[in-house]
Amino acid sequence: MLREALLSVSRSEKLKHVATDAPPVRAMVDRFVAGERTEHAVRATAGLAASGRLVTIDHLGEDTLDIAQATATRDAYLVLLDALGEAGLTDRAEVSVKLSAVGQALPGDGEKIARDNAHAICERAASFGTTVTLDMEDHSTTDSTLGILRELRVDFPGTGGVLQAYLRRTEADCRDLSTPGSRIRLCKGAYREPESVAYSDRAEVDRAYVRCMKLLLQGDGYPMLATHDPRLIEIGGALAVRNDRQPGSYEYQMLYGVRPDEQERLAAQGERMRVYVPYGDEWYGYLVRRLAEKPSNLTLLARTLVSKG
Repeated sequence: MLREALLSVSRSEKLKHVATDAPPVRAMVDRFVAGERTEHAVRATAGLAASGRLVTIDHLGEDTLDIAQATATRDAYLVLLDALGEAGLTDRAEVSVKLSAVGQALPGDGEKIARDNAHAICERAASFGTTVTLDMEDHSTTDSTLGILRELRVDFPGTGGVLQAYLRRTEADCRDLSTPGSRIRLCKGAYREPESVAYSDRAEVDRAYVRCMKLLLQGDGYPMLATHDPRLIEIGGALAVRNDRQPGSYEYQMLYGVRPDEQERLAAQGERMRVYVPYGDEWYGYLVRRLAEKPSNLTLLARTLVSKG
């Protein structure tokens, strides 16, 4: 119930302001978010790269309300890619883009606006020899996001996508996207979804994740296994061996600030280990969803919001 309550307030502006002023929450932001400015993201990337890890960077922002905001987000990514290139980090880092942040939900031409903005980001990334992954959001955006992914891959074949194991449709999507050159990040999913489209029981979600891993690792694409669960990491490694996956033909991904020792251990073993690094001032919704994924992280945030809300 606590998880559901936090997911329901992840979009609350009032509680965002409350949380911003609360020192305990600020400490969590510092742990899970690289900072609010481009230089913070670049600094965090350099530190992770020095330890043998790869990086994907997310400029935080959702619920874009107008074209100007979508354009500003696009431009923030272009500035970020320029800064990564100047720092010599584009061989270790790519970027992750939420299409909602670049205009997908705008009325009328929202999908076209998002596609054009994403195309510009992909073009800049390609100029530095790196890639872009399109983040996935709630189930209502899945078809649109996968459609834009297909279009972008015509010009930028390395563009990656994300599939969420808790959605009932995802096994079929894994089959469709297990093709040569296809880069797919598999995560469990962090949005509040109706039972009709998503599994809600944690054990069911885990079983769905394993089924999807099997499909991706049996396929011809490049799977990106996004999980912090030691059991799922072990299963993923066993499936890679069973399917004669060579090092470099798949990777693990984890969130910035989560299980850093395990991240370093995997990298030291020769695994490709990529860290998802968020930055920007729109951190509230991201942080709440991340905490909601792990019940043991919830108590401090919940107490803070209840006492101050």
